[in-house]
Amino acid sequence: MSKRALILLHPGFEEIEAITPIDLLSRAGVEVVQAALDDTLLVAGRSGITLQATHRLADMADEPFDAIILPGGPGIMQIRKHPRICKLLQQQLAAERLIGCICAAPLLLLDAKLHTDLRYTCHPAAEDELTESLAATVVQDGAIITSRGAGTATEFALQLVSQLTDQSTADTIADSICWTG
Repeated sequence: MSKRALILLHPGFEEIEAITPIDLLSRAGVEVVQAALDDTLLVAGRSGITLQATHRLADMADEPFDAIILPGGPGIMQIRKHPRICKLLQQQLAAERLIGCICAAPLLLLDAKLHTDLRYTCHPAAEDELTESLAATVVQDGAIITSRGAGTATEFALQLVSQLTDQSTADTIADSICWTG
């Protein structure tokens, strides 16, 4: 059975932080469900690039996923403390399934009260609240993978691939895209 990942597309998401995991996970054979937070499936990112989600989050929230991925961007501030997202993250971690947060999205781990005793990284703009952030591009602590921002999206996505498939698949994809990181 193939792995399934849900990526949340929220208004104002950072496009590269969403598209890179969608692309690389798809190359790895992972089914990527792109869920819109709102009723409309068309979601505009921070740079005005609009993606069409495959589903609404409300319709997918009770389904199990091997990974839940949250891209950052300025739209994170509008979805802080969103009860459906917090509950989803809490359930995901309780089931010991993967969570990926990049850029300012680790703030949602704080909102869901999942940051205690967690090693993580985040965008420097979120460090005022995430004061224990490490100065690393990608940090994995158990089932949670965090990353700094748009410039680390490929490394973040490859880490997700390695965890959902295996390191060989991640290495093959990295070679195929001429990744030198």
